[in-house]
Amino acid sequence: MDKNNENKEAIFQPYIPSDQTPPELTVTSVVTGILLAVVFGAANAYLGLRVGMTVSASIPAAVVSMGVLRIILHRKSILESNMVQTIGSAGESLAAGAIFTMPVFFLWAKEGVSNRPGMLSISLTALLGGLLGVLFMVPLRNALIVKEHGVLPYPEGTACAEVLLAGEKGGTSARAVFAGMGIAALIKFVVDGLKVVPSTITMRVQTLKTEFSTEIYPALVGVGYICGAKISSYLFAGGILGWFVLIPAIAAFGGETILYPGTDPIAQMFLEGGANAVWSSYIRYIGAGAVAAGGIISLVKSLPLIAATFHEAIKGLHVGSADGNTKGIKIERTALDLNMKIVLGAIVLIILAIAVFPDIPVSFLGAFLIAIFGFFFSAVSSRMVGLVGGSNNPVSGMAIATLLFATMVLKSTGDGGAHGMTGAIAIGSVICIIAAMSGDTSQDLKTGYLLGATPRRQQLGELIGAAVSAITIGGVMLLLDAAWGFGSAELSAPQATLMKMIVEGVMDGNLPWTLVWIGVFIAVVIEIFGIPVLPVAIGLYLPLKLSVPIMAGGLVRYVVSKRTANSDMDSEVGSGILFCSGLIAGEELVGILLAILAVAGVADAIDLSAMADTGIVGGLVAFVFAIFAVARFAVLRK
Repeated sequence: MDKNNENKEAIFQPYIPSDQTPPELTVTSVVTGILLAVVFGAANAYLGLRVGMTVSASIPAAVVSMGVLRIILHRKSILESNMVQTIGSAGESLAAGAIFTMPVFFLWAKEGVSNRPGMLSISLTALLGGLLGVLFMVPLRNALIVKEHGVLPYPEGTACAEVLLAGEKGGTSARAVFAGMGIAALIKFVVDGLKVVPSTITMRVQTLKTEFSTEIYPALVGVGYICGAKISSYLFAGGILGWFVLIPAIAAFGGETILYPGTDPIAQMFLEGGANAVWSSYIRYIGAGAVAAGGIISLVKSLPLIAATFHEAIKGLHVGSADGNTKGIKIERTALDLNMKIVLGAIVLIILAIAVFPDIPVSFLGAFLIAIFGFFFSAVSSRMVGLVGGSNNPVSGMAIATLLFATMVLKSTGDGGAHGMTGAIAIGSVICIIAAMSGDTSQDLKTGYLLGATPRRQQLGELIGAAVSAITIGGVMLLLDAAWGFGSAELSAPQATLMKMIVEGVMDGNLPWTLVWIGVFIAVVIEIFGIPVLPVAIGLYLPLKLSVPIMAGGLVRYVVSKRTANSDMDSEVGSGILFCSGLIAGEELVGILLAILAVAGVADAIDLSAMADTGIVGGLVAFVFAIFAVARFAVLRK
């Protein structure tokens, strides 16, 4: 393996040779990248809080950077465009890590368990976690990006390089992104702003005591297209298992022995809240067990690869100096990392800061756990995104494993109650952000490796993006909570609700463990069948109405891939994926705009639902339009 990798390194030549030094970390690239970090960070925070998953912003960031720098500003350096996407994509990754855990603090504040977090607490936690995520990847870069070139494909990192290279050749893919943004923004505003079209179409299946429903938003169709038919089908399978197997079974056999002793609650549940009430009381606990088991299974399966990665990382600790020399040997520009001594010193200072800052509820024991788990999950995250891409990175699974262990450790040391629970979530928040940022950093470093970027400058760009995004995420979370509140229909925050359940269950022993264990063994059966556990488990945990449009997008991707099997790279990273990236960004940005209007008290002024309501017909028209729009742009050529 080592010999083959050495041969691959000798053969590989980046697009920009190491002896050339085109503009890279410039004022233009930094300012443009910061703007994209703010936009993508806010947009993905909104998406994650709605549906419990985010989509990598690396490809749309690459397209926008190409369009802005080359077409509008007439800049000629591809490495400058790469720097823009490096900084810009950091916003999405930090948002993904933060929104999976930190809304728990808001949920507990409403229950009187803890105080409502402020801007400083949120942003500081996000900042320190984001910086650690980048710094932990510095000693791992040579082991994973260079030594494993040709072994770990890093699909999104490679796609970003192809997009930027297409820009060098005169491509105009940015138009697909902006078209998607416009269409999704319009539908989102009509549905949730004007409220003349319903957001969800529901059909009750009375004989099975369940219902079939779908949201109509184009962004969810876009998520399915980007994830592909396989991942989408796994999510949909989880939804079918929950809503057309488990809910009918609970309705048929009753659930009084689990949650409502001495009563038969199912009929009353359906009268009051339909199948959704049964999902809330039963299925989400089964889903929580499946997700937790899936996360742990994925980690266990990765242990041999992690051991190899650590071995290479320890070697990397001896490499790198401020002047680019190691033992008197000049290092090429394309191999220069940040000074390893400075990196290690910064990591130690950040770990100490986490332990001593009063706005972060983490003790010295918790900070020690963050140091151990942080580096461990950095390696896991980087290798996972190298295999399956950033959008499929099981960050939540890593957070669940961390929360289970941290909560048990804190409880065993006497740190229980509200203080122990907030400490566990704070530890999980930092770890989740570290894992997300490490995955994004490794994708960006892969893009830079292919293009011939300077690793040290990219690592600085990632640090800049993390700092800006940390401030953004604090403001966005406070804004969204003020507008609708976490846990509401508009912002269900499914992943954060799951984390809250786990911590409370371990600390207080109040989880319905029978349901949780059912989920665990469902995950084990899925693993035995050789099916990826986490996508199915997430589909089981999420409402079916989210899985259906995602499945629709996956089917469109499948049909398009069959039609364009022998075409060029456009079929994979061209119009379809770029258009869907635009759909996601457009809907999310309008979601933020509507949140601002809600906080300002003017949302009711644009509500036209009393004057015009298109009902289920309008919803079907919007949903079908979204599907055909994705299919249409998926087969466009440049």
